[in-house]
Amino acid sequence: MYAIEFRAKIKNGIIEIPEIYKNKLKDSVKVIILTNEKSEFSSDTIEELVRSPIKLPNFKPLRRDEIYDRG
Repeated sequence: MYAIEFRAKIKNGIIEIPEIYKNKLKDSVKVIILTNEKSEFSSDTIEELVRSPIKLPNFKPLRRDEIYDRG
């Protein structure tokens, strides 16, 4: 597997592959979309949870041996 990177505009839900790459691609590809828009699960969410953790009744953290137990 190898990666090809290019910028593209979405037109009617379609991303056009540049001509220079079309002959290198077969029947199927894996698509990963990176966007400039902010995700609802951004690092801000994690930072907020660190600042204000969710408190659960009867919560008991795992012991070290429980964390690494693979049984």
